[in-house]
Amino acid sequence: MNKKRTFTFNLARAASAIGIAILVATFLIFVSSSGDTFSQKIVETLEALRAMLISPLFKTNGEFNLKGLYDILAGMIPIMFTGLATAVMFSANQFNLGAEGGIMLGAFVTALCGIYLPLPPVVLPVVSILIGSLATMLLLLIPAIFKAKLGVSEMVNSLMLNYIVMYGINFVLSTFLADKSKGQLQTLNIQAHASLPQLVGGGSKLSIGFIVAIITVVVISVLMYRTRWGYNIRMIGKNLDFSKYSGINVPFYIILSQALGGFLAGMGGSIEMLGRYNAYDWKSLPGYGWTGITVAILAGNNPKYVPLAAFFMAFLDKGCELMSTYSNVPAQLIDIIQAVIFLFFAAQNFLSRYRQKLVVQSAEEELLEKSTQMEGK
Repeated sequence: MNKKRTFTFNLARAASAIGIAILVATFLIFVSSSGDTFSQKIVETLEALRAMLISPLFKTNGEFNLKGLYDILAGMIPIMFTGLATAVMFSANQFNLGAEGGIMLGAFVTALCGIYLPLPPVVLPVVSILIGSLATMLLLLIPAIFKAKLGVSEMVNSLMLNYIVMYGINFVLSTFLADKSKGQLQTLNIQAHASLPQLVGGGSKLSIGFIVAIITVVVISVLMYRTRWGYNIRMIGKNLDFSKYSGINVPFYIILSQALGGFLAGMGGSIEMLGRYNAYDWKSLPGYGWTGITVAILAGNNPKYVPLAAFFMAFLDKGCELMSTYSNVPAQLIDIIQAVIFLFFAAQNFLSRYRQKLVVQSAEEELLEKSTQMEGK
């Protein structure tokens, strides 16, 4: 199947999965609406859907909601990084789920650097982000090395590691680092000159981290599709046995893909912390890693499509938040939508007939082209 038809199939698959997820959400909204009659339930369902699918970008009077756009772009920042991290690891067929704990660890380590390191402006945020990213890279090397050297499942290993990270951070925070003058569990305030500059005002928290995220997308796209390292990572994901027989150092590239994923996840947590928070106060896994899996799946593990997938997920998240404000539907509906999307993308036979049809069409076109060339000779 040629590239054009492959893109068409992937686009159709993504649109179908999203459409089914929205239909499931519509049914759940209808069931949970408080109306007494069928017509009242229909009205409430339409109002909830309007809040979820239109209100993030348009006000009630039809005006474009610029602040809503800024909020969506700000929400894209962490999930672009976790989406890139997951895409790189999944490209090597390594189902490492450690981006969730990784982004939490990156945020925590970066916050400590921003609090305690006596460095000047500009240098402090850069050093803090690098240290947070490297700490997460070392964390995700644990399941990577276990998989490459001992054959231990990276999925189970990394999944358990997320909760070790969460409970470990909570222990350290509550025991040694908590600011006792505050009414909640948090660290001391991060130094003012460690915070990232904001691109716009109005409290949207759209920091320069968005630009860094877009640059990172470009860099990872070039790495994965224009370098030998990226080719080897993708080849291992497509055919492990062929990669071994062709001389690729499989253990090295398995470790490399997961180390790079860890660095990206940690970078996302670092930038999110310095771009949106004055102190570290995360007490549970933030969910950015799980959303990053959906982003990577929607992007087909292709880094250049990660911003589009991240925009869609950030848009839905904002929509579900508004929907819970103006209706009785909880914001957690976004989790159900993500689950349905993931379910249909994981189903190998989903739209298999359509894919087969495209493959047959491509084969027929190739045969026709070859016969034409033969006749011309």
